[in-house]
Amino acid sequence: MIDFRYHLVSLIAVFLAVALGIVIGTTQLNQPILNDIENQVTELEQDKRFLEDRTQDLQAQLDTSEGFQEAVAPALVGGALAGRSVLLLAADEEVSAETVEQVSAMIEEADGSVSGVLRLRPEYSDPSTATSLENYVNGSGRPAGVTLPEDGDVGVQVASLLSQVLMIAPGTPAPDTAAISSVVSGLSSLDVLRQESSALAPADYAVVLTSGETEGDDVETRTATLVELVRALDAAGSGAVLAGDGASARETGLVGVVRADPELATAVSTVDNVGTSVGRISTVLALGREAEGTSGKYGTGEDTQPVPPVPAAAP
Repeated sequence: MIDFRYHLVSLIAVFLAVALGIVIGTTQLNQPILNDIENQVTELEQDKRFLEDRTQDLQAQLDTSEGFQEAVAPALVGGALAGRSVLLLAADEEVSAETVEQVSAMIEEADGSVSGVLRLRPEYSDPSTATSLENYVNGSGRPAGVTLPEDGDVGVQVASLLSQVLMIAPGTPAPDTAAISSVVSGLSSLDVLRQESSALAPADYAVVLTSGETEGDDVETRTATLVELVRALDAAGSGAVLAGDGASARETGLVGVVRADPELATAVSTVDNVGTSVGRISTVLALGREAEGTSGKYGTGEDTQPVPPVPAAAP
C-alpha cells in the first residue's frame, strides 16, 4: 500500500514543478515585455524633448511677433481716435487688470482717451437681482430726463439707463456728469458693478471686454442680459467693440453669442484675440470703423478677418 509519506512527497514534487515552470515561463516572458516597455519609454522621452524644443521655438516666434506688433502699433493706430473718448467696461470678473491696462495703452497710442473703467459683477446678470434692479431704475435711480423702454425686461431697462448716462450720442450734448455719478453709485450700492477708475465721464465709444464662456445656472438669461448692454452702448454712442479671448468666441461665450446674432453682428464689431498686440490693434481700428458705420469680426476664429482695414494715410 502507498503510505502517507509517498503522497506528501508526490504533492511537494508537483508544487515544485509548477513553481519552477512559473518562474521559468515568467522569466522568458518578462524580458520581451521589459524590452518593449523600455523602448516605449525611450520613444516618449524623445517625443517629450522634441515637443519641448518645438514649444520653445514657437514661444520665441510669438515673442518676436508680439515685439514687432508692439513696435508698429503706433504707426498703425496713430490718430485713429484723435480727440475721441472710450469707455472700458469689463463684463466679468475674469477679465484681467493687465488686459484693461493694455487696451487703455493702445487707445492712448491712437491719440484717444479713456473716459473711465467699469466692471460688472456676477450679480448684474443674475435673475435673482432682477426685482431690486427694477425697483431702482423705475424709482429713485432714474435721473431726470432719462426715458426707459416700456416693453423691455429689467435687463433692457438697466442697459438703457447706463448707456444714456455713459455715452455721447453723435451731434448731441454730453450727458450730465451728475447723472453718471448718481447712476453708477446707485448700481454699485446694489453690488452689480464697480468703478475701477478714479474718474468717469461720458464717452464717444465703448469697448466691452470679456473672457471665457458664460458658466453656471441660467446661462442663456445671463448672456442675454449682457448682450442687451452691448447693444445699448453701441446704439447710444458712436459705436462699440466687444473684445475677448478665444474661449469667449465659443457657443456660450459673449463674443460667440453676438456673432451668432445676424442683426447684432452687423452692428457691433467683435475681436477674439484681445490678449495679443494684434488683437488690441484690431480693437482700436474697429472703433474707427464703427464711426463709419462699418462693423466686422476680427481675430482667429471662424469667418473672421485678421485685422480691420488700416486707414489710408492723409496726403
